[in-house]
Order: sequence, then structure tokens, then C-alpha cells
Amino acid sequence: QVQLVESGGGLVQPGGSLRLSCAASGSIFSIYVMGWYRQAPGKQRELVASITRGGSTNYADSVKGRFTISRDNARKMVNLQMNTLRPDDTAVYYCNFNIQITQVGSPLPYWGQGTQVTVSS
Repeated sequence: QVQLVESGGGLVQPGGSLRLSCAASGSIFSIYVMGWYRQAPGKQRELVASITRGGSTNYADSVKGRFTISRDNARKMVNLQMNTLRPDDTAVYYCNFNIQITQVGSPLPYWGQGTQVTVSS
């Protein structure tokens, strides 16, 4: 059974940094796009950043220049380096992987359990 486990959330002051990680476990044939989403109270879940297997990245306008997404295909892991954090970055952050379980199957989305990031003085 595939699981995504996140780590690295917490409380940080404005201007500070945090690094989130998410690793997949279980029987996996291939992982395609890896991404990070976030959901603030009362708001819809939104894409923060994504990265393809080849390393192409995509960022929400609000985080460009401050956040960096990276992946380690061998470790089935994605990281999100968050710098110059602002109070409006406060949210629960979720990782999302498109995973193909078998050679003949289609990729399906899997989600992590979420990790809280709070930016406050």
C-alpha cells in the first residue's frame, strides 16, 4: 500500500525559513509529477509548486522567488524549501504525487496527511 509521509512543518517568525519533505513508501512502479498544495482556514486548497520527473518546475505567483521545490527520484522524495516566509503562507501543506503502481496501470494521485506551517511573531 502506498503512503506519503510528510515532515518539517512548524512555527516560524515572518522572514524565517522552513523545509518540508515528503517521501513515498510501498510498491511503486513510477512517480510522475510531485507537488505541494496548501489550504488555509476558510480557503480552497491551492497548488504551491510542482516538479516533473525531468525536473521542470511550476510555482504559484505568490511564492515565486521565495520557495524552491526539488525531488530525489531514487529516494521517492520531494522537498520544499520555503524562505522569507510571510503570515499569509500559514496553512496546512499537503504533498501530492502522481504514482503508477504497476507497469500496466495508470498514474493516480496520492496525498500526504498534511503538515501545519504557521508564520507568526
